[in-house]
Amino acid sequence: MDVNRYFPSYGLKNQHLVKLCDYSTEEIFEILYATKAMKAKFIAHEDTRILRGVTIALLFGDTSMRTRSALEIAIRQLGGDSVYLPYSEKDMRAGENIKDLVNVISRYGVGALVTRGIPQKELDEFCSVSSIPIINSKNESSVPAQILADLFTIWEKRGKLEGLKIAYVGKVGANAQSLMVGAIKCGMEIAVAAPNEFTVKRNVLENIRQYGHVTVTDNPVSAVKGADIIYTNGYNYHSVLSETEKKILEPYCVNAQLMSVANVGAHFMHPLPACRGVEVTADVIDGKNSIVLDQGENKLHTIKAILALLAK
Repeated sequence: MDVNRYFPSYGLKNQHLVKLCDYSTEEIFEILYATKAMKAKFIAHEDTRILRGVTIALLFGDTSMRTRSALEIAIRQLGGDSVYLPYSEKDMRAGENIKDLVNVISRYGVGALVTRGIPQKELDEFCSVSSIPIINSKNESSVPAQILADLFTIWEKRGKLEGLKIAYVGKVGANAQSLMVGAIKCGMEIAVAAPNEFTVKRNVLENIRQYGHVTVTDNPVSAVKGADIIYTNGYNYHSVLSETEKKILEPYCVNAQLMSVANVGAHFMHPLPACRGVEVTADVIDGKNSIVLDQGENKLHTIKAILALLAK
């Protein structure tokens, strides 16, 4: 389906945003068009305070400077308020009940609960009992908001999504897995290059392939050949690689030589934070074909679009 031929209704069937695999292509396009509208209003300095009197709760199990700042700024620009709620596994083990927690929060007049770092099993429990929208910013299984911002950035820069090739290079985690799903659902070709020690797990790949084809290889040159977008992610965020692991991932560092294998004018993407010299060289991430800062900015507009469509 071509995003440019889609006519949005600015509505979603899903109450929650937890995984992109739960969303149809049409629903993804709804968010992309809402993001486009939000960005246009931001540039024009138009009033977007549609969440006046609404409080959004942020339940975070780990830290993130960009995600938290983008969320709080987005909520402020939409005229709402936010409250930060630190999530503790210790509290959950001590007997905190998910149903009680969600039901009490909803009675405080909260319009949505945005989570980060909440294990998928518990997040599913949250969704099963919640009367308010649950929005997953990131966990071990999925990073939907980031990938929606990335898809919007690609559409904005390339003018289309369908028919483009995106190559993911490096250690596979939740970000790469969500990227595969999002790319397939938007009609893109995707290839993943990762060492066997850090490639996509067989059961995860089988699940993703129900939506379409994914090429998986241990050869970065093969994956990048003919690509329009080259994408990688940080390896040292919230964990530190051993020297052995660094050696294994060394051939997957995105450098100018690898970029030269891609199509002329191919763009480089990274969700940040980045470690220059590890997963990408400085000349690439800071070069003219990098759209990393556009990704970072568009995360704000995407979050506003998601909240505008889902928050009560």
